[in-house]
Amino acid sequence: MPAFLNPVEAQFWVGVGLLLFLAIVIFVAKAPRTIAAALDARASTIKADLDEAARIRDEAQRLVAELHAERDAARRQAEEMLLAAGEQVRMFESEAKAKLEESLIRRQRLTEQRIQAAEAQAAADVKAAAAELAAQMAEQILKRRLVGATSDPLIDKAIGQLASKL
Repeated sequence: MPAFLNPVEAQFWVGVGLLLFLAIVIFVAKAPRTIAAALDARASTIKADLDEAARIRDEAQRLVAELHAERDAARRQAEEMLLAAGEQVRMFESEAKAKLEESLIRRQRLTEQRIQAAEAQAAADVKAAAAELAAQMAEQILKRRLVGATSDPLIDKAIGQLASKL
């Protein structure tokens, strides 16, 4: 028989005391239940943390999907805006060309009218100058005739008619 199973030896009684202590701790203190409860609480906390992490992960994936969708929508909207802007540019360009052509035509007409008015004014000035020159020439001719004659036959005739008209 081994020495630790011999009741005379101190090792035997140390072993018996240890077994009694463990029995008291297990049955009286209910240590396994407390340990199991603590482990269960820890396991439920870990499970709750894992569930929360999974929920947060799902929410993050949903947000990422929404952000991708919003980015794609913004990209499409930007492309549509660029197309619309291009169309507006072409429209404004055609309108500007039409307005420019209209303005050029209007300016050409105005210039032609000014030229015609200047031509008419020049013609009128030439006629006026010619009439003035003709009047001056006639005046000079009449002065020469009157200088040679002592009386004008027209004036004499007009004086003669004056008495009958009065």
